[in-house]
Amino acid sequence: MLDLSKNKLKRLPNRMNELTGIKSLNLNDNKLMRGSLIPLSKLDNLQTLTLSNNKIGVDTDGERTIVGPHLPSLSAKLKTVKIDHNHLTVIPKSIYAPSMTKLEKIDLSYNQIAAIPEAFCEHLSSCLVELNLDNNLITSLPVAIGSLVKLKSLSLQSNKICVFRTSFDSRNPQPLPQVLFTKTPMIDLNLKGNRMTNGQLNEFAGFEEFLERRKHLKSKNLHGGALTDLDLCGLE
Repeated sequence: MLDLSKNKLKRLPNRMNELTGIKSLNLNDNKLMRGSLIPLSKLDNLQTLTLSNNKIGVDTDGERTIVGPHLPSLSAKLKTVKIDHNHLTVIPKSIYAPSMTKLEKIDLSYNQIAAIPEAFCEHLSSCLVELNLDNNLITSLPVAIGSLVKLKSLSLQSNKICVFRTSFDSRNPQPLPQVLFTKTPMIDLNLKGNRMTNGQLNEFAGFEEFLERRKHLKSKNLHGGALTDLDLCGLE
């Protein structure tokens, strides 16, 4: 593991691309922004990348506007990516490139992301297990979310999901589509801090199937398995 956290780095040195053997890189608590991470594209064995509390998503260094992708291409061996507490308004495409077939855990909490692209769901369909999108600007999820056939944990605390009435139709679509509950193996869902209630969530199409999975898990836990928090999604 290479730990470069808390160093006030504004960009990665070019010689980092020689460290092709490292599997874990911690770049938390620096000042990294768009265009400053190019050497990452050479770290072909990287499995864990943490970029918490940087300036990724900031497009100016104070003197000029910076163009180009927020992140360069990333190792196809990556299993965990954390880019929480940054300034992203969109999910960087390099995270969900077609080559990212081993990526199991993604943390994009505390950004300014408003939507999940369909391609994100489609390209990570066979690998993504945990997704944290707390404290963003998300109002709804795409139907493509149902393609995440390994997704077990989804956290959407303190987003912008609102439910005014549960008679859903084309003008008032269900913000969490039925396939999220019926096509994924999800057992953990956190919605605390959104404008909806426990009662409204119970009216969602597919939600009953999600509850049955959780009840089954609780039953297994009572017979000696690991305990899991089964509170109803953080809602009242």
